[in-house]
Amino acid sequence: MQETLGELVYAPWIYVLIALSVLLDVFLPFLPSGVIVIAAAATAAGATTAGTPAGAAAIAAPAPNAPLPTVCALVLCAAAASVLGDLTVYRLARHGSDRFTRTVDRSRRLARARERLGHALARGGGPLVVLARFVPGGRSVMSLAAGMEQRRAREFLPWSALAGLAWAGYGVGAGYVGGQWFGATWLGTAVSVLALFGAGVLAAFLVRRGPLPAARAS
Repeated sequence: MQETLGELVYAPWIYVLIALSVLLDVFLPFLPSGVIVIAAAATAAGATTAGTPAGAAAIAAPAPNAPLPTVCALVLCAAAASVLGDLTVYRLARHGSDRFTRTVDRSRRLARARERLGHALARGGGPLVVLARFVPGGRSVMSLAAGMEQRRAREFLPWSALAGLAWAGYGVGAGYVGGQWFGATWLGTAVSVLALFGAGVLAAFLVRRGPLPAARAS
């Protein structure tokens, strides 16, 4: 797979793959979109380290000025797909039927998220949306909550855009650094994935640790 990504990372198909995986994981959180983003960035970085032992075994290096535009394109592609997925779920939840609302309300997790997000956005607490983007499944919960709470798009989407950009930038950055250190190998990708997982664990801790905004106001 690493060699395949090496062949695709400078071709348009890699962006299609990333966009689809990031877009769909708001509906299917088990999709490894973060791994794909990291692997592509690690391959782009590792392909230029032919002077190192790891790089020598990697794919043939492209032109020296290729990685930076490629990395920027990966960030923009992943971030745009993230916002588009959030917007889709937000619109579905906001304009969903009463039956849809009752079905979602049966989930205590979603009900609590609705309460938290409603108060947080009302008080300018949009950073909660950014934190939730790093938590597995948190993006889906927050997008649903924002729509069901009938939050205005201007209250939710700017934070969704910031969350998507932060997540994509962190993932691509981690992959790029891993690729620079270890070359286009599974080791570089694995280390970068662990870094993304660690950020998710920290974000989940912060989201769960903080008291409800309503409780702070009381």
